[in-house]
Amino acid sequence: MLKIGEFSKLSRVSVRMLRHYDEIGLLKPAEIDRFTDYRYYREDQLPTAGRIAALKDMGFSLADIVRILEVYDDREKMEQFFSARQKELEALSQDTAHKLTLLDAARKRLRKEENMSYNVTLKTIPERYAATVHMTIPRYEDEGIIWGKMTEETCRMNLAEDDPCLCAVTYLDGEYKEENVEMMAWKTVKGSYPDTEHVKFRTLPEVTVASCTYQGSYTQITEVYAAVIAWMEANGYGPAAPMFNIYHVSPHETQNPDEFVTEICYPVKKTETDKQ
Repeated sequence: MLKIGEFSKLSRVSVRMLRHYDEIGLLKPAEIDRFTDYRYYREDQLPTAGRIAALKDMGFSLADIVRILEVYDDREKMEQFFSARQKELEALSQDTAHKLTLLDAARKRLRKEENMSYNVTLKTIPERYAATVHMTIPRYEDEGIIWGKMTEETCRMNLAEDDPCLCAVTYLDGEYKEENVEMMAWKTVKGSYPDTEHVKFRTLPEVTVASCTYQGSYTQITEVYAAVIAWMEANGYGPAAPMFNIYHVSPHETQNPDEFVTEICYPVKKTETDKQ
């Protein structure tokens, strides 16, 4: 039998933590002297201490480890625990990678774009014929669903792209939504084509917009939106229709976010106060 201090050295678990393990029923001493309250452990309890340390390193909570040790010899149940933890870690890894990307983009803007300003102009986009897909998707990040549907249903039509070919998305909700986002993707084409289940070919009307084109990651797009709104307010314009983004260079052409070229377009009209 080993005193708690000796067991602590061999297991590399502090005495304080061994007492905590005892309190929560994770690793109880083999014997407690009823006169001195000294805790004694058996040598064959050392592998259990090692298992606990290994499971902690995997990120399991002590409450989880209590349940895991109860079924440690059941391979099927252990596989279930490990599979669930793997999925949790993969999700955490993806979230961390996304946050690191945002952090890197923010640092680049600090270094390269400290004095950057966005040039907003008033322009008229002429009437145009386009393939359109109007859908409600789970989130803004799932925009690829719409483009995938357009590609899937027109791949055999040999669409003739307009010159220039504009690929854009119009945001139809009147507010930001965390789910069930309504939008319409459109791509300008030449010729005449039959409608499909999701793709409708139609002529989009001429529209006057407050426009701002910028190069770089989508992480800075909120700043561009703010610049366009500020320009509209300063020049006496209000919104006339849902805004849309034209993708001049998108992930379809490059995987480098620094090379993306996006045009923000707010359809506008003169405000009543400005008319007076």
